[in-house]
Amino acid sequence: MKLGVPDLVTNSYFPALAAVELGFFAAQGLDVEIELIYPQTVDALRDGKVDFAADCAHVTLEAFPGWRGAKVLMALSQGMYWLLILRSDLNVDRGDLQALKGLRIGAGTGVDLALHQLLRSAGVDPVLNNIQIGPVPGGDAPGASFGVTAAKALEAGTIDGFWANGMGAETAIRRGVGSIVLDVRRDNQPPGARAYTFSALMTSDRLIKDNRAAVESAMRAVRSTQIALRNEPALAAKVGEQLFPRQQADMIEDVVRRDIEFYEPSISPADVEAMNGFSAAIGLLDEPAAFEQVVATEFTSIWSE
Repeated sequence: MKLGVPDLVTNSYFPALAAVELGFFAAQGLDVEIELIYPQTVDALRDGKVDFAADCAHVTLEAFPGWRGAKVLMALSQGMYWLLILRSDLNVDRGDLQALKGLRIGAGTGVDLALHQLLRSAGVDPVLNNIQIGPVPGGDAPGASFGVTAAKALEAGTIDGFWANGMGAETAIRRGVGSIVLDVRRDNQPPGARAYTFSALMTSDRLIKDNRAAVESAMRAVRSTQIALRNEPALAAKVGEQLFPRQQADMIEDVVRRDIEFYEPSISPADVEAMNGFSAAIGLLDEPAAFEQVVATEFTSIWSE
């Protein structure tokens, strides 16, 4: 079976990657291979090229309009997990979004929509404030990690900041070129932005119908991985050694230790309502969708196993 991911050098989808590399899928009787597919991982899920996708939950709508044909199985990580990093020499106070005026901010395809919405919600219109939000050169290259590429671009001075995952943020911080201006999971600013989306494991309705046992086994594998990482964060280093470039492999354990509180599988009706509100605001959802349309509720008992 195949697990599609949009980024390999990431802490956001890490429980799914670690479930493969640490043998938790194999322990459940599943032979799972990781396949890097950027940016349209969910397209591969729709087309039957992968069996599972680990991605931000709301992007499922890009391939499955109205939540028809796919379900979210579990959260890999709670809350919107992208961080806003600005050049250290700008000396911007944490949470000061007004400081973005006139700056060049790198953001990946689709991910940029969340930053636009967040800024508008905070009363900082990107257009009126001449905030240039766009791709980073090389960020969309096959096999590239957007966050790591963005950190290099920040160091080179081709951008003033970026909106990316924790690995990209940590890379910039350790190089001394970037500092965190916003982490919505911890800062809860602007109100409601934390709930725009979350990292999730998704599959198709087709697989749920045809191979329910595999779906259950996959969820148990990932849940076991979340528990194992919580109990022994040092396991993250073993995964990093197998998947990441040396610099990022050396830092993944520290990043996972900080983020371990978010590695929980549960999804609430409030989570889905907030995500659907965000999806509607950015044009991905035309009408409200019930919790049961979004989440494979027949498997939710696995979350607490």
